[in-house]
Amino acid sequence: MKVWIDLSNSPHALLFAPISRRLEAAGHEVLVTARDNAQTVELAAATWPCAVILGGESPKGRRAKAAVLTDRVRALRRWAQAERPDVAVSHNSYAQIVAARSLRMRTVTAMDYEHQPANHVAFRLATLVLLPEALRGSKVVRQGAGPRKARFYDGLKEELYLGDFSPDLGVCEALGVHRSQGQRLVVARTAPTRAMYHQFENSLFADTLELLSQQPDVRCVVLPRHPEQRAMLYELGGGRLIVPEHAVDSRSLMAAADLVIGAGGTMTREAALLGVPTLTAFAGEPPTVDVWLEGQGKLQRLTHASQVVPVRTRPRRDLDLDTLRRRSDGLLELFVEAVTQHASGRAARGRRLTPPTPAARS
Repeated sequence: MKVWIDLSNSPHALLFAPISRRLEAAGHEVLVTARDNAQTVELAAATWPCAVILGGESPKGRRAKAAVLTDRVRALRRWAQAERPDVAVSHNSYAQIVAARSLRMRTVTAMDYEHQPANHVAFRLATLVLLPEALRGSKVVRQGAGPRKARFYDGLKEELYLGDFSPDLGVCEALGVHRSQGQRLVVARTAPTRAMYHQFENSLFADTLELLSQQPDVRCVVLPRHPEQRAMLYELGGGRLIVPEHAVDSRSLMAAADLVIGAGGTMTREAALLGVPTLTAFAGEPPTVDVWLEGQGKLQRLTHASQVVPVRTRPRRDLDLDTLRRRSDGLLELFVEAVTQHASGRAARGRRLTPPTPAARS
């Protein structure tokens, strides 16, 4: 079976890497396309050096976004006509979903943010929608993820790949952070400012970074998404913020951090699940999955910049990688089964998917 995976955003390279390996181990051929957006291509190259790059970054403005999306749909459609995959898989890659359905192809999408306006298109066109159990009964039904096509899994998408790494102790040193000198490490991720659901400024996040840059014992590494954010960060921190020029091993970096501040979603949840003190500065409508993490005490909402001062040293303890890997393995099995069974027409829709492990959303 030919499985077509499309990577439209940076987190998708990490999410689909273990899925791809599991599919290939089962004897399936995996074809990968990627959009040159944020750090997507750079991260994808580590797993799929031959990934086909189609489309670029999404500009601001609905008309401009629509034009870029239309161009990418055409490019993906031409590519798919030549390659003839059996099933298309993505994490809400709208261009892939439209292109695949125009070719009458079975299409599987996963998603975990119910306030994304484009869900109305993606869910209605996709033939199978994979969602976290936390979203059952939410507005996703009105968006097109009804009981005939939705399947819910017990966990968060970040758990699927969090066990798929070994912490690299050299990441901090490479960025100029020397923990032996008593420095405290804060890792921050900028907001998805080009996304349709985030068309506004986030002054709280900027104020917090400015305050952190003034703390002499704190090293703050900020991971930007777009070039204009990098320029803003240089100006904001007066050169005191560490802003990597290229993609870094963010999981290892966060595992070493004393505090993580996320103005987006995925990296915020990764840090919370790793057990690192985590603040969310996301300025949009809170995702249900984030609210769930807040209820578990793993995530806290940032309401004022002064919350971060002083930055406290996190007790050094080993990550529970065994639990992360068990959760990852269970969810991988479910995702791959859902894709392959759906592609062959044998998927049972609407039922709950439960990973074979006693730890729930660890």
